Amino acid sequence: MKRTWVVRVGVAAMAAGMCLTGMAAEGQVVSPAPNPQLPPPAPLAGVRYDYPWEIYGGFAYSHFDAGPKLLQGANLGGFDARAVREFGTRWGVGVNGRGYYGTTGVSPNCGSCTGSGPNAGPITGPFVSEHMFLAGPEYRLARNEHAAMMLHAFVGGAYGNFQSALGGVNPASLGLFSNQLTVAAAMGGSIDLNRSPRLVFRIAPDATLTDFGHNGFAEQLAISVGVVYRMGHQFRK
Repeated sequence: MKRTWVVRVGVAAMAAGMCLTGMAAEGQVVSPAPNPQLPPPAPLAGVRYDYPWEIYGGFAYSHFDAGPKLLQGANLGGFDARAVREFGTRWGVGVNGRGYYGTTGVSPNCGSCTGSGPNAGPITGPFVSEHMFLAGPEYRLARNEHAAMMLHAFVGGAYGNFQSALGGVNPASLGLFSNQLTVAAAMGGSIDLNRSPRLVFRIAPDATLTDFGHNGFAEQLAISVGVVYRMGHQFRK
């Protein structure tokens, strides 16, 4: 009899506990599980090469010979600007304008040559400049989301100004070319480092060819550093 009473009390206690647990569960508000925090997309995840236009502008340098037999070349600084119409992810056609400015050495046997004017003295280190107007194809050799390598072959013309600082002295007596327009070309490429889907940092070395009177084309070194901006709507999915 006593054992039966103990069993009944135990069953009643278990039933009461289960009832209280169910009531607590019914009154509890269950919060939804928080959404997982995804990492932000990588800054170069959206890099593509199907924009129809690329515009480039940068600072330029050229080692230039301002005369046919000068021992000292001219180190010129200036600008390099390009616009390229892309016709796919690899091929494009561009136009290129360049300007180079600086001073040059002169022939050593003309140290006594003087310019005109009341304060004229021996001419040393006269100012010279070169402007190039070019166009031609461009080919994207390799590419990924981080960088690309380009090749180009631009041809056109160049105008050299060698007499603006001579004060009327014959440029030939200083070993310099005369002012003239000539055929020119720029053969080289560029390394593009993507900073965003549209913005690119570019390094562009070139061999430039001109014929200002070298008895044939003379090869000069040129390089520019600047920024590319990709424009327009993507034309290939």
